[in-house]
Amino acid sequence: MNFNYELTLVEYIFIAAFLILYSVYIGRTLYVAKALGSTARGVVIKFFLRTTYVALLIVAILGPFFGEPERDIVAEGKDIMVLVDVSKSMDATDVQPSRLDKVKFELQRLTTSLSGNRFGLMVFSSSPFLQVPLTFDLNAFSLFTQTLNTSQVSNHGTDICSALDLGVEKLVQNRSTNTSKIILLLTDGENFGACERQTFTNIKKFDLKLMIVGIGTTNGGRIKEGTGWVKDDNDQIVTTRLNNAYLRELAKSTNGKYFEINSQQNAIGDVVDAINSVENRLIDSRKVAVVSNKYRYFLMVALVLIALDILVTVSTFQV
Repeated sequence: MNFNYELTLVEYIFIAAFLILYSVYIGRTLYVAKALGSTARGVVIKFFLRTTYVALLIVAILGPFFGEPERDIVAEGKDIMVLVDVSKSMDATDVQPSRLDKVKFELQRLTTSLSGNRFGLMVFSSSPFLQVPLTFDLNAFSLFTQTLNTSQVSNHGTDICSALDLGVEKLVQNRSTNTSKIILLLTDGENFGACERQTFTNIKKFDLKLMIVGIGTTNGGRIKEGTGWVKDDNDQIVTTRLNNAYLRELAKSTNGKYFEINSQQNAIGDVVDAINSVENRLIDSRKVAVVSNKYRYFLMVALVLIALDILVTVSTFQV
């Protein structure tokens, strides 16, 4: 037999007080019985009865259990690798307060709606960087998303394809889990790298679902830089535009889906629905010890003995 709890100072004091007071009571009773020339068998019977139900009450308080049965705990869901474009163009203000700030806000809504899945976070510009490995800890994931900024990685152009390659690699590196795997790409579509055919082949080969969210407008917007705007070599203010044609083609090449977020439309609800439509599969399975507190049985016996103590009268002195 094992116990959920340990004896505390309160239980030790109670036990000591019970034994001391009852010992004094028995001693005085035996002394009186001897003086009267009688026996005190009744007090001995009551002592064993009361000692028994006090012991049972203490056992019940400690929460007894027998053995440690195990139970299989299964977690089902999806592995979602979020790829966020943090190139300088994501500071554009055609989506208020900026494209990147809008991404951070919508990711907060997304994770709240999709709890129970594992999320990973990758940022990219000219090169990708894994910031959060796949995790169930959505608080940690959200904490990192709120710190996203365009100075996190080198900004010498944008290479969406290298980010996709690394995203595929991180999702499929654990081949032992047959989870549903999703790449969620959030970008304005500016891309200076060429995607190789193998990138598309791998996405299809490993049954990955690519969902692309275009951030921005086709009319474009200026890019914030300090208190001013980014300018080109001719000292003209740069305007960056959403390249939705490229992103739609990228989604089509991988049998993926394309969505847009800008000032006129917000498809984050559609993204949540699309992710929910993907089949949940086993993410994690483990055995855990299940402890069943059996205190009620000891308590019931103790209560029966207390009732007997009250209802049954035993003569203390017998001549």
